[in-house]
Amino acid sequence: MALKNILVTGGTGYIGSHTVVELLGSGYNVHIIDNLSNSDRSMLERIHQITNKIPYFTQLDLRNKIDVFKFFEKHTKFDGIIHFAALKSVGESVFQPLKYYENNVVGLLNLLEGSSQNNINNFVFSSSCTVYGSPDLVPVTEHTKFGHTPSPYGATKQMCERILDDYSYSSSDYNTISLRYFNPLGAHDSGIIGELPSGIPNNLMPYITQTAIGIRPYLAVFGNDYSTPDGTAIRDYIHVMDLAKAHVKAVEYFALQTGKVNEKINIGTGKGKSVFDIIHSFEKVSGIKLNYKIEGRREGDVESIYANATKAENLLNWKAELSLDDMTRSAWNWEQKYRKEG
Repeated sequence: MALKNILVTGGTGYIGSHTVVELLGSGYNVHIIDNLSNSDRSMLERIHQITNKIPYFTQLDLRNKIDVFKFFEKHTKFDGIIHFAALKSVGESVFQPLKYYENNVVGLLNLLEGSSQNNINNFVFSSSCTVYGSPDLVPVTEHTKFGHTPSPYGATKQMCERILDDYSYSSSDYNTISLRYFNPLGAHDSGIIGELPSGIPNNLMPYITQTAIGIRPYLAVFGNDYSTPDGTAIRDYIHVMDLAKAHVKAVEYFALQTGKVNEKINIGTGKGKSVFDIIHSFEKVSGIKLNYKIEGRREGDVESIYANATKAENLLNWKAELSLDDMTRSAWNWEQKYRKEG
């Protein structure tokens, strides 16, 4: 049975907004809920500019159980949920752990309890490669055991996956897919939407583009003494549009199944790239020499992690298609267009 009406939590955020664009372009009806703590309502108009469609929107904080229950009493027609809404800064979580546990774990519990009242039984969870901690072997597969994660952010993702497993087990027809993404970069080709963090960026790419355009005095590179080819940390960087398409594939997968679904799937390119690789790609596509400084390692970071993504290809018929240069070029295009608007 086709799924047509999708609830997207955190849908005005970075990954959420790009996924909403893909969902609308694929013919889905979308309702966004977001508390706008790290995004802006103007993203709805940007989505409209790209798709010529306006998603339904409700401003809602998932930590407020009463408001969550009222929402589901009013809106009862969802076929599935894609759950992005979460705090996501590894470094911040080390120093504000209670904030992360309350937001990420309590928010999920309220969402599950509220949605269960309306028999919504298809759930895509925004998980993370941080569930693997600091793995002994790379690339990691879905069978790689959870390691000790050095950040409360990573711990919340582990906890949320466990909650979904237990909830799915307790229900004969509750379906879950946890997409363990690696490191999204880039923006929509139009330059109309992209990554727009509030305040000082925690992620690498917006810090690079804000440095290049003159908002930040320099780019901080956290550690150049790792046991990697160039001394900087290695990650699996994936274009945000490839990541958005993976969510549409996950929703389609639910519709094709007749039995119970409870899957964990890596979403990455399968290739590890260093911080310096990102810097050099950006300098190549932009023609700008970045001012950067080496600083100490950031607490909570792991040295090297990248994906084995064959399960995504086999199960979802999905694989990453866009290159590192595509990521840095689109991010720079978004940054320039956004600043010209302002």
